[in-house]
Amino acid sequence: MNKHRDFLPISRADMLQRGWYYYDFLVITGDAYVDHPSFGTAIISRVLEAEGYRVAILAQPNWRELSSFTDMGRPRYGVFINGGNIDSMVAHYTAARKRRHDDAYSPGNRAGLRPDRATIVYANKVREAFGDIPIVIGGLEASLRRFAHYDYWEDKVRRSILLDAQADLLTYGMGERATRQLAALLAAGTPAAEITAVKGTCFLTKDPSVCAFPAVTVASYETVTRDKRAYAAANLVEYDEHDPIRGRAVIQPHGDRYLIANPPAMPLDTQELDEVAELPYLREPHPVYDTMGGVPAIEEVRFSVTHNRGCFGACKFCSLAFHQGRMVTSRSHESILREVTALTQHPGFKGYIHDVGGPTANFRRPSCQKQRKHGLCKHRDCLAPTPCPNLDADHTDYLLLLRKLREIPGIKKIFIRSGIRFDYLLQDKNGEFFADLVKHHISGQLKVAPEHCVGHVLDAMGKPHIGTYEKFREKYQRLNQKYGKNQYLVPYLMSSHPGCTLDDAIAMAQWINKTGRQPEQVQDFYPTPGTLSTCMYYTGLDPRTMQPVYIPKSSHEKELQRALLQWKRPEKRRLVMEALHKAGREDLIGYGPQCLLRPSKAAAPAKPAAGKRGQSTAPAHKKGKSPTRPGRGPRRKHR
Repeated sequence: MNKHRDFLPISRADMLQRGWYYYDFLVITGDAYVDHPSFGTAIISRVLEAEGYRVAILAQPNWRELSSFTDMGRPRYGVFINGGNIDSMVAHYTAARKRRHDDAYSPGNRAGLRPDRATIVYANKVREAFGDIPIVIGGLEASLRRFAHYDYWEDKVRRSILLDAQADLLTYGMGERATRQLAALLAAGTPAAEITAVKGTCFLTKDPSVCAFPAVTVASYETVTRDKRAYAAANLVEYDEHDPIRGRAVIQPHGDRYLIANPPAMPLDTQELDEVAELPYLREPHPVYDTMGGVPAIEEVRFSVTHNRGCFGACKFCSLAFHQGRMVTSRSHESILREVTALTQHPGFKGYIHDVGGPTANFRRPSCQKQRKHGLCKHRDCLAPTPCPNLDADHTDYLLLLRKLREIPGIKKIFIRSGIRFDYLLQDKNGEFFADLVKHHISGQLKVAPEHCVGHVLDAMGKPHIGTYEKFREKYQRLNQKYGKNQYLVPYLMSSHPGCTLDDAIAMAQWINKTGRQPEQVQDFYPTPGTLSTCMYYTGLDPRTMQPVYIPKSSHEKELQRALLQWKRPEKRRLVMEALHKAGREDLIGYGPQCLLRPSKAAAPAKPAAGKRGQSTAPAHKKGKSPTRPGRGPRRKHR
């Protein structure tokens, strides 16, 4: 039991071992307890501990048994609840709404240890167990569902998660500032119903005049449920006001009550990020999981370092803009150097830092100087469809940090794996970072995300046009040749995003064919709550323009689009053939280098007439030769 002592208590026995006969706050999570700064539960719990509170953690409680929630007794001040590092519905279901068979955030990779809609289920159990105790919900699941939102799994608009959870307050975003303020107010005896002026929180009220900030009102839950144009307009306002400098409170009526989402909290500055990053995390799963197969999610981050937060990339399908926000802040070199130096003393360390990254690895500063004072521009993205003239693309600080890290004794290699924004990299006129990236920080392949190749689809996604990626790819190849490297570029691609027709998916397949590298993975668009892309999926409208957007909704059409992006796979042949016939693109079925499929055997041409006695009538490739045509290379192998 001694090795449990440095972890926060997860049971009454742990509490008694510490000599605790009471505690202040209970933190409940849908994940296993991993005491590492990549896990939100660990951050919030250690932040509360640093404020002097006694904190206990209830990880993946049995939601069918009330005793699971009461075992450690009633906390003095309140309960903080999150569904886990990812939305519990995303954790449980694929984009095809099929049940997943594993869960990397659970011991032994075992699925089913958290309920669907975990935040709601846990909060209701706490209400049943402890009555009127203050309940605060947070984490990604609560952040993305704070307003009335389209729910992909039920295919309907659900009301704010605050109502279904019967919680008193909701924190959105990363939550450290709001958590500290809420804890102080609750510990001082302030009733939860009177806590209305904390930035980064939401609450319900029957009197909207209690809102402490300048506010804008959006259409009610009842209205957005029946009117898709109203839903799209509300979603855009909610997205635009998520800015810590210029953002206003957003009010949304729900029946006879009003949801009030206060403006976002300011991101932590460098000193504050350092302090949070250097809290006494043990960087391991709790030992209770050792006999259960451990917690697989730790493997990707155990020897990784987060150096920044926020992302101004503004991909419309990404939840980051609605959670962490678009303002980038970063840790100091000194703090990161201390963390990496400490990692070299870990008994399992082999000399490799798996990542020095964050939401976007090569962002270390706000997108421009204007942003520091005025916030991010409304209705204008920093990078897409073309970079803003005010963009301040500079990798100098990141480059210096990586060079310092490479000099630490015991470091063999430092990789960058959390995503390079290639369009931002190209805007940096100084080529030193790109050269260092190729020479020192790639583990055989670099993964980047062009996502698609068709202009109007990329516009819907908020991504640069494909010419930018192709320019990056050419420069990447030149640098690899220059430095004698044989490193691949792996593109992340997405099928079935709003705006993408079957013809667009075929164009994507042709582009893949032209590039000569089949993607290892294709992500089917997944409508997660709150994002602008999900709004498009539900409403059929682009909320930025209110213009109609084509939506591939049927499961079969999604299957066809996905198959086209993996057309070389034999098991996809039937679907690809169907898609080409459906689109009238039989010109892509044949033997030319531009073709995606060879004709089926039933449609194959008749065998040539018999030749002279003693001459073979078999095609040349049956005799070990490759048939060729004038001006063309050898035919491609049958797919």
